Amino acid sequence: MTAPDPEHRPESVGPAYREQAIDPRRSAILSVDMQNADCAREKRRKPLPPGAEHDGHRYFYDRLERIVIPNQQALHAAARRLGIENIYVVIESLTLDGRDRGLDHKISQIHNPRGSWEAQVIEEVAPAEDDIIIRKTASGPFGTTNIDYVLKALGVDRLIVFGILTDQCVENTVRAAADYGYLVSLVEDACATYSQARHDATLRALKGYCRIRTTGEMLGEFEALGRMSGSP
Repeated sequence: MTAPDPEHRPESVGPAYREQAIDPRRSAILSVDMQNADCAREKRRKPLPPGAEHDGHRYFYDRLERIVIPNQQALHAAARRLGIENIYVVIESLTLDGRDRGLDHKISQIHNPRGSWEAQVIEEVAPAEDDIIIRKTASGPFGTTNIDYVLKALGVDRLIVFGILTDQCVENTVRAAADYGYLVSLVEDACATYSQARHDATLRALKGYCRIRTTGEMLGEFEALGRMSGSP
């Protein structure tokens, strides 16, 4: 689909307005919850206990290993070459005892203490020294952290979103970002949840909130932008 003239008002363009190409000066990658608590190499490669093969964890870990992490590595690298911000969102309490957590995380007993190993991004897609890390204690960062302020300070209004879980924190992030006025590209094969059915159902539900791309399509867009700007 041909991208609309960005000067056109969204109400005059309609759904095609979401199809605008990435502008490196106005864009950021938003990596969601790629941290040791759920994605660490030790967890992915450790044999599951008896009976656990059917709860989706093996599917989840295999997808991370074979598809998601390699795709994310390629996306981060390509974005850095274009000067696109790489921003990481992680679940991490502001306190050691988690008293600052949102109600749902308290009920769900989700707690990664401040500065803990669990809160750190996995080494395969680790932040660079000057990358931004947003710490949250809820499903999504919008309305629960200062991310909107940070993005506006950076001049960012277009987001490239991926991470885990597709149907939980990623979905929350995409929906809220759209409501906050961001154009969102969801990279579907850089996301994972506990079954293909759950993943696919979320993609169907999110079509009205973002444009959905594969890693190959996103990298192709990055490559075209690089040629236009003369980047290597």
